[in-house]
Amino acid sequence: MDGPVIACEGLGKQYGEAAALTDINLSVRRGTVLGILGHNGAGKTTLIDILSTRLRPTHGRAQVCGFDVVRHGGQVRRRIGVVGQFPAVDNAMTGRDNLVLVARLLGATARQAKERAEQLLTLFQLGDASDNPVLTYSGGMRRRLDLAAGLVGAPEVLFLDEPTTGLDPVSRAGLWFAVEQLAAIGTTVVLTTQYLDEADRLANEVIVLGLGQITVSGTPAELKGRLGSRVAMLTFASVLNAEAARNAINRLRLRETGTANPVTIGVALPQAADVTALVRALDTAGAPPIDFTVSEPTLDDVYLSLFQAAGYVGGGAWNQAAGFQVPAAPAASVWS
Repeated sequence: MDGPVIACEGLGKQYGEAAALTDINLSVRRGTVLGILGHNGAGKTTLIDILSTRLRPTHGRAQVCGFDVVRHGGQVRRRIGVVGQFPAVDNAMTGRDNLVLVARLLGATARQAKERAEQLLTLFQLGDASDNPVLTYSGGMRRRLDLAAGLVGAPEVLFLDEPTTGLDPVSRAGLWFAVEQLAAIGTTVVLTTQYLDEADRLANEVIVLGLGQITVSGTPAELKGRLGSRVAMLTFASVLNAEAARNAINRLRLRETGTANPVTIGVALPQAADVTALVRALDTAGAPPIDFTVSEPTLDDVYLSLFQAAGYVGGGAWNQAAGFQVPAAPAASVWS
């Protein structure tokens, strides 16, 4: 199809007086891995539920694969796969039988279902355990089986809602590899996550939700580039020293990136010479750090800077304070 594979215009969801989503404008190209970031309650799952037709929007409109999610929900569901926050497979059945059952429910013949199950079991390295009850699987194996179940119908768009929550590092790495393989063959993947390293690794495009609104958007490189080429992390012996250092940093007009630790300060360094100026300023202030590291910025730095700049408020305040841009609505021509 021509045009975006996902398009939203003025999309919102209201629960009584409370707004879960407000004025979401979004356009996603085919083959993109879109990372959706945000704190708990920011609206990530609500957005996924609307796009996958599990929830009706209160206002605005959205299309997936060219079909309206409200008026043509059946057409949308035939073209998508959904993997929720928790595995939805049947623990009493074997891994193979779970996949065969899903395939049969989607209309495959017995032979087609068996062949598709075998392909996916091989892809997700579950062949050795395929005839064992899922109850005997590890958490990582169950998550991979759940992802396989979401792919039985070869969806054009795959929605992953915090797919690696609770997984150990090895299992997370395995799931990341699977997502990368899907993107390589042209599947559009929409990924919600609270792990910023996950979005940094997998996503081509990122949006950050705050209190139900898109506060920033761009590629990971673009968002990190707004903070400067490098970030210094400074740790001090006491809160008093940290405050003295913060005053010195403000006098240099360098921007803090924000941290959750009162004795640790992150500082964006747009120019190489800023490192020397920063060291001299801390020395003059009598606030030498006990640890000083300089690294490339991460999405964690972007995220923390948004919270600090806006004082943990959403919407336009985040956008104005941090200097990012909210995406424009898709072109009118995408709507039928």
